[in-house]
Amino acid sequence: MRPIATLAIAALAAGLVGGAQAKEFYKMSTISLPTPFAINTTFAKLVQKYNPDIEIQVNATGAAPRHALDAARGKTDFLMGAPALHFLMSKGKKMFAKVKNAKELAGNLRAMFNYRIGFYQFGVYEDSGIRKMADLKGKRVFLGPPAAVQRVVAGDFVKAISGLEPGKDYEVVKLGFSPAMQAFQDRQIDVLVASGNPPASNFVQVALTNKIRFLGASDADWETPAMKTLMKIPGRTRGQFAADVYGGNQANEKPVQTIAAWVGLVTRKGIPDEVIYKMTKTFWEHIDEMHAVTPWAKDAINIGTAFKQMNMKLHPGALRYYKEAGVKVPASAM
Repeated sequence: MRPIATLAIAALAAGLVGGAQAKEFYKMSTISLPTPFAINTTFAKLVQKYNPDIEIQVNATGAAPRHALDAARGKTDFLMGAPALHFLMSKGKKMFAKVKNAKELAGNLRAMFNYRIGFYQFGVYEDSGIRKMADLKGKRVFLGPPAAVQRVVAGDFVKAISGLEPGKDYEVVKLGFSPAMQAFQDRQIDVLVASGNPPASNFVQVALTNKIRFLGASDADWETPAMKTLMKIPGRTRGQFAADVYGGNQANEKPVQTIAAWVGLVTRKGIPDEVIYKMTKTFWEHIDEMHAVTPWAKDAINIGTAFKQMNMKLHPGALRYYKEAGVKVPASAM
């Protein structure tokens, strides 16, 4: 017969193991741009703060297309998804052209909510002499990482306005987001394209000691056939930001007209409905804590724009929360 002390220790150990197993672990993939990084990491913190039985491990490396494929294959649980990315994946186009089952994999992804990742900001140094898109000819331009949707959309935006072909009329710099920001600060590239809600930290830092300018579209540019074709891609709307949002060192005389981009928090089909319901409910019931993180948050993410440009089905758990909360959900998301 086993001693009582031994039995007690065994029971305690079993209880500890059982407690550890009861905790639910999930993986989140995000990109390092300020807006998605802030929103996704804050989402993870809020969920864990109010649900001690859940832990979310956040990874801020890699590109969004890879994250989408990983989630569709069950290798990660949450990611920054994008309507344009989902459109291309479901069609097997662009960066998904060589993925044989891309269309089927796209069906494994589910939405939780959308938010504005920001505006496409084409930043240049004022002393560079670059004043319009046509001036990019022969310049070194960072449009986005090699596999990113931003690179495709930004290049098409430049072409729609100026007719310039990326890689032919100007050099397309092949870097990730963070190295590109550093290269721009070091003046190793002429143009930095970043999607963010201004004032974005990377440009704020530059504007502290340098005159900067942002390139954009005119009213007439939005009416061209090329621009209308570009804007048919899901996740893009016409937008603008103020001529002085970066302070006295911003050289623009008028508001900058550019693309407003929408992305979202995406998950995969296999996660239990109850888990996603609990996470969605926690996030929206404590959205004030999200809005307190940064000045632009309240305008970029709110329940009124949670389905803006959404082109995938909501996860059933998220849908349950919105229905219970009395939020009108578009039929296309159900």
